[in-house]
Amino acid sequence: MAKHDKITDTSKFLPTTAEELSARGIGQLDFVYIIGDAYVDHPSFGPAIISRVLESHGYTVGIISQPDWHSAEEFRRLGRPRLAFLISAGNIDSMVNHYTSAKKRRSSDAYTPGGEAGKRPDRATIVYANRVREAYRGVPVIIGGIEASLRRFAHYDYWDDKVRRSILSDSGADILIYGMGERQIVEIADALAGGLPVEQITYVNGTCYMTNSLAQVYEYETIESYEAVARDKKAYASAFMAQYREQDAIRGKRLVQPHGDTFLVVNPPAAPLTTEELDAVYELPYARAPHPSYQNEIPALFEVKFSLTSCRGCFGACSFCALTFHQGRVISARSHASLLREAVILTQQPDFKGNIHDVGGPTANFRQPACKKQLKSGVCADRQCLGFEHCKNLMVDHGDYIALLEELSGVPGVKRVFVRSGIRYDYVMYDKSDAFLRALIKNHVSGQLKVAPEHVSDRVLRLMGKPASVLYDRFEAKYMQLNRNLGKEQYIVPYFMSSHPGSDLDAAVELAEYLKRTGQRPEQVQDFYPTPGTLSTCMYYTGFDPRTGERVYVPKSASEKAMQRALMQYFMPQYRDLARKALEKAGREDLIGFGKHALVPPRMEKTETGAQEKRGDKRTRTQGKNGKAGKNRRSGAGTRR
Repeated sequence: MAKHDKITDTSKFLPTTAEELSARGIGQLDFVYIIGDAYVDHPSFGPAIISRVLESHGYTVGIISQPDWHSAEEFRRLGRPRLAFLISAGNIDSMVNHYTSAKKRRSSDAYTPGGEAGKRPDRATIVYANRVREAYRGVPVIIGGIEASLRRFAHYDYWDDKVRRSILSDSGADILIYGMGERQIVEIADALAGGLPVEQITYVNGTCYMTNSLAQVYEYETIESYEAVARDKKAYASAFMAQYREQDAIRGKRLVQPHGDTFLVVNPPAAPLTTEELDAVYELPYARAPHPSYQNEIPALFEVKFSLTSCRGCFGACSFCALTFHQGRVISARSHASLLREAVILTQQPDFKGNIHDVGGPTANFRQPACKKQLKSGVCADRQCLGFEHCKNLMVDHGDYIALLEELSGVPGVKRVFVRSGIRYDYVMYDKSDAFLRALIKNHVSGQLKVAPEHVSDRVLRLMGKPASVLYDRFEAKYMQLNRNLGKEQYIVPYFMSSHPGSDLDAAVELAEYLKRTGQRPEQVQDFYPTPGTLSTCMYYTGFDPRTGERVYVPKSASEKAMQRALMQYFMPQYRDLARKALEKAGREDLIGFGKHALVPPRMEKTETGAQEKRGDKRTRTQGKNGKAGKNRRSGAGTRR
């Protein structure tokens, strides 16, 4: 938002100070919400949704955003809440927010005014909960958000490089809400308001609690204890797969994980919101802006301010994605009418330029469940809808999404409607009709379409839960042909990942060869990041695929991870030495030279006379020039395309 358009009326927001409480005539709040992000009252920010949902049910909520955690003083700013403190680290896990995949401290924070770093602590949920207990004894503490959700079980922590206890145990909170949280928070609020002690609120789906006794816990499955998973990687994998299988609101079981003398009880997931319920959530009276107290803009808002959330959930089955553990695999979608009403609101914003930047969700082109069975029996426990191979029962239909995009394009004041949140190209290819891809290319791509093939090695793609490489080849060819047919000059921006479990140097070289062959020069690359709650992180920690028990090669050393990354940007001068080292280690000296297939030139060394000469014998250089395989070239490498 431009500064001259900044909202200055704090009455449009939830109270954040004692003065704002007084102006509203509130003597004591029902809930005080501690959040690690700046307070942005927009439906793309989780704390805004939870707060507005509570408000719509008659509860008062105040926000303490990014408090100074070095003492308990700021946690007393809004007084003692009548019902409970709510705590969220923010829209991103605080450790992911603070550190790169190389464990280096980030210099900025997109969820803080001006992008300033350091406004929240590491492991913010735990720190905030401890300060709240210090500020007010005896007040119920409820934690939620992505950090709490994905750390609800004993979990491998990449930054400590060890298995940590459930975040519920470490924080000392009373209840942990996992998933999106709207159903759970209202049910808990009503119970607390009705006088039920927090320790008796043990029945809410989508929540966890700790208990000293299982005498009152019924119909549960016990998984390996914290102590067992911390010392035995096979036990860790077994526990993870139980969690993975039971992540379903219809057939999911209650799981119990012992932690010493206590027990973590994880109730089955909450049911996804219906279309009507989802519409109601997104049509609450959001200010759609940062709180007026901020002098600087919130970078994260720029990406979503003029976007529409049309769906939740994802059945894509990417192994490195935590959505299965948070939003689940069942798709719930908003109605066209609701999205059209929100589009009208966007056109009324003073800085709206006529473009809706995105219409989507976790996966933009998912607007219906993967199959009819999911609505009756839940998702399959041991089968995926998509992945390396798709289920024969998968329903593929883009008709509803095509109609939605067309209707939004007709809203007065809207010039263009774009799709930027990413589409599943495999789902597009499984569609027998080209109607969606044609409509996308013709009306909803802004020059470049972003897709995520992630890799080109099929053995890596299988572990990633991504389709075989040949399918991406076909999609790319089809996309470019349709662009030519429609008289468009638009391109694909593919995302690739280095160092995922299963990716050795041979696979990394195969990816580099593909980039060279197709003329792609990525300016930014993604290194695999082992975050809590993903199948890939389980592989990274244990060294095998928990689904099959098969060993998986895991690149863990900083040197190899750096080499795999360098191979993706071999063309940059600063990475040539490292890429050359990787090629030598992989026995691929045939790719060092000046031929059209070579990735990097030979190493240049100074002679005694000060002149430079190429390192490497004539045979190696000639092979590079001619593009022929050397004697150590891996069988089949580079022949895929």
